Amino acid sequence: MFTQIDNTVDFFAVKSSDNSNFDTETADFLSNWSEKDAKWDFHRSNVQTIGEIYGTTAKYSKLANRMNSCSTCLGFGMTNPDANGEIKPKLVEAKFCHVRHCPGCQWRRSLRNHRRLFTHLPTLEAELPGMRWIFLTLTVKNPVMSDLRSTIAAMNAGWKRLIQRKDWPALGWLRAVEVTKGQDGNPHPHFHVMLCVKPSYFKGRGYIKQSAWLQNWRDAMRDQSIFKVHIQVVKPKSGGALFAAVVETLKYSFKPGDIMRDPAFLFGMTEQLHKLRFLSTGGVLKGLLKDKMSNAEMINGDESEGDIDQKKSITYFFWNKKIRRYKKAKSEKID
Repeated sequence: MFTQIDNTVDFFAVKSSDNSNFDTETADFLSNWSEKDAKWDFHRSNVQTIGEIYGTTAKYSKLANRMNSCSTCLGFGMTNPDANGEIKPKLVEAKFCHVRHCPGCQWRRSLRNHRRLFTHLPTLEAELPGMRWIFLTLTVKNPVMSDLRSTIAAMNAGWKRLIQRKDWPALGWLRAVEVTKGQDGNPHPHFHVMLCVKPSYFKGRGYIKQSAWLQNWRDAMRDQSIFKVHIQVVKPKSGGALFAAVVETLKYSFKPGDIMRDPAFLFGMTEQLHKLRFLSTGGVLKGLLKDKMSNAEMINGDESEGDIDQKKSITYFFWNKKIRRYKKAKSEKID
C-alpha cells in the first residue's frame, strides 16, 4: 500500500526543464540508477510530445498545461530488506495529469489494473475450481472520425444485447475499448474481452464456435456486414498465455504512435472520446478494474513489494525536457 512520506517537496514549484536543479556533470540518470524504472524516460517523452501537439492550438491549451506538469518529479524510497536481504527502489511520490490521451497515465493505469487482476486471481480460482479463460476481439466497420462516438455507443448497445443472449457462456468478463488508426486512415474501434467460463463449456452443447460468435455479434449489432471476430482459448496452466491475454485486453486504449504522427487524428479522438468509459466488467469480475484512478493507485502500478524504510531519505528525479531523461536532483532541498 501507499505510504505517506514526510519529507516531500512541492512538485509543481519546480520547473522540470530548469537545469539549475541538476549537477550536469555528476547527476545520475534514473535509467542508470534503476534498470526497472528506465522505461519512465520512454513514456514521459511520449507525454511531452503529445502535450506539445496540444499546445499548438489554444483550444487544447489546458490539456497541454496539465500534461506539461505530469510526472515531472518522481520520488523513490528504498524498501526494507526482504527475506534474501535485497533492497529495492520503490516509487512513492508522483503527480499525474489524468488526461485521457496521456500515454504516461494510460501506462500507469494499465499496470495497476494488471496488478489488481493477478492479485485477485488466486481467490477467483479458489471460488471457481477449473475456471477457464477465453480472449475475444469484436470489431465493426471503421467509421469516419465524426461518427466515432456514435459508433462506440452502438457497439455498447450491441454488447448489451450480446450478453443477454440465452447462449451467453461467461461467468464474468473484462471488456476494454481500443481505438487505433486503420489502414484507411479512419479510426478503428474494437473491443478486447476476457471471458471467464466453466471448464464444462468446452465439453457440452454450450460451446460456441468462431462462426457462431461472428453471427451472434452480427445479430447483436444488427449489422450483417461485419466479417470478422477473433476468438482464442487461453490454454490452462499456461501463465504466459494468460498474461499475454491480460496485457492485450488491458493495454492502452490508443497507440501513442497513431496520434503523435497525426495531430488531426489526436484532435479528432480528443473530441469524440471525451468522458467515455473504456473499461467495464461484469459477473464474477464486476468492479475488479478501474477506468479512473487516484495518484496513489497509479503510483502503485508495478512497484516492488515491501514497506519503505522510513529512516532513508527519498531520492528525487526530475524530467529534463531538453534531453528527455529523468535526472537525479542535486540536493533534497529545492529552493
